[in-house]
Amino acid sequence: MSEQNPNRPAATEASSYDVHAVEAKWLPVWEKIDPFRADDEAVVSGTREKRYALTMFPYPSGDLHMGHAEVFALHDVISRYWRFRGYEVMNPMGWDSFGLPAENAAIRNNEYPATYTYANIETQAASMKRYGLSFDWSRRLHTSDPEYYRWTQWLFLKLREQGLAYRKNSPVNWCPQDQTVLANEQVLADGTCERCGAEVTKKELTQWYFKTTHYAQELYDRLDDLQETWIGKVVNSQRNWIGRSEGAHVVFEVESHGPVTVFTTRPDTLFGATFFVVAADAKLADEICAPEQREAFDAYLQEVRKATDIDRMSTERPKTGVFLGRYAVNPVNGERIPVWAADYVLADYGTGAIMAVPAQDQRDYDFAKAFDLPIVRTVQPPADFDGEAYTGAGPAINSANAEISLNGMHVEEAKSTIIAWLEAKGRGNGTVNFRLRDWLLSRQRYWGAPIPVIHCPSCGEVAVPYDQLPVKLPELRGADLKPKGTSPLGAATEWVNVPCPSCGGPATRDTDTMDTFVDSSWYFFRYLSPNDDSQAFDPALARAWGPVDFYLGGDEHAVLHLLYSRFFTKALRDMGLISWDEPFSSYLSQGKVINNGRKMSKSLGNGVSLGDQLDDFGVDAVRLTLVFASPPEDNIDWADVSPAGSLRFLQRAWRLSGDVTSEPGADATAGDVALRKVTHRTVADAAHLVESHRFNVMVAKVMELVNATRKAIDAGCGPADPAVREAAEAVAIVLSLVAPYTSEEMWERLGHAPSVAQTGWPTVDESLLVEDSVTAVVQIQGKVRARLQVAPDVSDADLEAAALADPDVVRAIDGRDVRRVVVRAPKLVNIVV
Repeated sequence: MSEQNPNRPAATEASSYDVHAVEAKWLPVWEKIDPFRADDEAVVSGTREKRYALTMFPYPSGDLHMGHAEVFALHDVISRYWRFRGYEVMNPMGWDSFGLPAENAAIRNNEYPATYTYANIETQAASMKRYGLSFDWSRRLHTSDPEYYRWTQWLFLKLREQGLAYRKNSPVNWCPQDQTVLANEQVLADGTCERCGAEVTKKELTQWYFKTTHYAQELYDRLDDLQETWIGKVVNSQRNWIGRSEGAHVVFEVESHGPVTVFTTRPDTLFGATFFVVAADAKLADEICAPEQREAFDAYLQEVRKATDIDRMSTERPKTGVFLGRYAVNPVNGERIPVWAADYVLADYGTGAIMAVPAQDQRDYDFAKAFDLPIVRTVQPPADFDGEAYTGAGPAINSANAEISLNGMHVEEAKSTIIAWLEAKGRGNGTVNFRLRDWLLSRQRYWGAPIPVIHCPSCGEVAVPYDQLPVKLPELRGADLKPKGTSPLGAATEWVNVPCPSCGGPATRDTDTMDTFVDSSWYFFRYLSPNDDSQAFDPALARAWGPVDFYLGGDEHAVLHLLYSRFFTKALRDMGLISWDEPFSSYLSQGKVINNGRKMSKSLGNGVSLGDQLDDFGVDAVRLTLVFASPPEDNIDWADVSPAGSLRFLQRAWRLSGDVTSEPGADATAGDVALRKVTHRTVADAAHLVESHRFNVMVAKVMELVNATRKAIDAGCGPADPAVREAAEAVAIVLSLVAPYTSEEMWERLGHAPSVAQTGWPTVDESLLVEDSVTAVVQIQGKVRARLQVAPDVSDADLEAAALADPDVVRAIDGRDVRRVVVRAPKLVNIVV
């Protein structure tokens, strides 16, 4: 326990609990003693076992809101608990201060991004400190600081050296409102921009990519290892996005063009391929198109470019297309099949072409019906099948040539047989395909890390030398930074025009900036050594602290941020900078704070101001309300909770600490045994509940202990009983996971020096957890008829006899024959009459 506080006030000195006075009292004390600073040496030397607790850092586009309040309150439970259990805890905080959210907010407020962003950072930092969070502020970082993005640029160049960063021309997602490209992951399911909600279109541009597909198989496989420690829906989202599928590459000869390879998961249906489809916006379609079809194709292409990928993939959308005037040769039967351009095939899927098997694929079937194309069934459907395209399993039919017959084979056998035949003939091979595409990272916006590449007419793409990093953003105060489709950096001619590092001739800087997800994909490494100006992070500290033990964030980052962080981690491992494979050992995503069943919004009139709630009820009441409201992963409807009720409970807990009259260090073993049992059971349960992330139930247990202690005092236990002190101290310690101000005040009133956060978790006496008796429920025909107090080790036979002898049970049986008795000692007897 902490040392006794000689300035402890008498129990009668204070009769009311002023939440704001308590906050004003303790905040400067915590800032002075700095109880949450992590000790690198203790971890590197092995003196203490480490725990790295991380919560997603915020965008500084305004002050903290209710969503921040929830995630920080939940995260603080874990961080403080681990510190109580004796671990050396690193719990850092910073700001994801580059990127579209911060830049758009600055533009809306007619502010220069740097001025607006750093002002918001200071506002949020003050709010976080007021909120009583256990962050190690010595590790604070901002991704828009040159000291940070110097290393973002360094990592970009390292990835480029490894062949994991490259530049290419291709159709890209384009946000017409933000006037910038988007990665596939930044387009929502309805085809809109995740940032602004505008409908996303396609545009042909030369852009920078990270080769995430290089790790596609490992990213997919390692999800099996994360299944137990990440929330399940997040793992499934990752797995679906990576989209691994086994099948075959099949080569079709296209007239006047040559061989074209397609990927199919069902090579067993090749004999049913009756036409060939190319994505209208794929380069291949333009190459294949016959001269006489050029006008029709160009007109169709213009229409296709107006549609989003989501629209194009919809099964409800009418099928459209144009014949390209060419034929392909089916490699298994030699038949000439027409080549069409259509919108339901995407340019970035495989080669942008598919073999169409209308009898076994519904979209192909719909297209064939729309354009009167042949349909040949190659899988026998069940006798009762009355649909159109049959996508299930069954014996192969209509699948034979002079050299091979699949007829009668079921799917897997037919697949392996046809793949072997294709490989022998040099017309294809078995392979694995992924839905995952490389990460498009360049943005046509100002507020981001400049891409450290120089374009030279003679030398091509030239990396900025490492000793010239960071490539700092030029000052563009007063410039119009509203999105225009090209980077504002292009107008900074003195910054753009530089000599080539290789030949010395005139050259130009790359004017795109990096997606903010690049910054956030490695920030947890920079926390290890945020002030190191010689390296991105210290590999020795990475070995000691990594990986992150617990990560908390929102569902909205279940694909993008987590996937990109996993990619960076694997790349850094392969560079020899770290030794671990996955960035986050466990991951929990919290729900949202809503109001009256809807997302909080000023336009809906249901917004709730965090600042107002803190002013009205105090920090601890808001934190307690958010943690107690529901399991972490569920949404919280603010209309259904009561911060006023939380405040009343905190006042009861505070009053309890003032009622204790025994001195610190009093021998609790001499105290009331019944109360001590409740106390030790609460502490034991609280530990289990925190570790299983059932924080709301943990709060309920503390509430029960406060009530039990008050009842014990009122029943004559007396405030001088050491068991009352033990209970009050346990309340102060466990409650500090959620309500640090109240707990600190209680701790002082109990005679201890600050801070309660620096004490240890209460020791549990296992002998006090042994139950003298348990309640056995007796049911007859499923209805509860009696409750018996029995020994915990009662036998099935003795429990059955006691149940059948109970007067209430005898009356309920009422002379009827007992057909069966099911006993689950010591808690249940079920009688069937």
